[in-house]
Amino acid sequence: MSTRDTVLAAAQRLLTTEPTASMAQIAAAAGVGRATVHRHFSSREDLLLEIGERSLARWDESQREVGMAEVVASGDPARIRACLEELLDRFVVDADEMGIALTDPTVVNAPDLRARADELFAQEVTLYAAAQEAGVLRADVPARWLGHSVYGLLVAVRDALVAGDIARRDAEALVRSTFLDGSAAR
Repeated sequence: MSTRDTVLAAAQRLLTTEPTASMAQIAAAAGVGRATVHRHFSSREDLLLEIGERSLARWDESQREVGMAEVVASGDPARIRACLEELLDRFVVDADEMGIALTDPTVVNAPDLRARADELFAQEVTLYAAAQEAGVLRADVPARWLGHSVYGLLVAVRDALVAGDIARRDAEALVRSTFLDGSAAR
């Protein structure tokens, strides 16, 4: 792992639990000097933007790796449900690892990152709409609402993990059951 990657990984972990951590604290968490951090990132904002970019890349990768587009095209309820379960599990891992990217103002308000997030969200909404059409998810709410619900659960799981309110081993199952049972077709 490169020094840059070490700093990013340490920053992601630290900022999830301490969102106002300084560059000096990030350097200490990475086991490097502050000058090394500044050699890779000229400012805290640059570091946060890189975390945001990596988070969006993971979101995109998760959608592709679960075959979301193919599953949506299939219309098969069993495949759609399995895809939802796998995607939710991946999102929980990402929220645990890069939770700061969910709510940090620098990340969520950066125009380029916001535009990319909107694209990915729109793609994801097609899965929720297909799930509604296939009778997997309830059809009496907008598909975009289901997407916002997932986002809310990811913030909740990140916060619950940080607070120690849930065990890490239970996180995926809790999000899956909360979303899929609470949003199930009636």
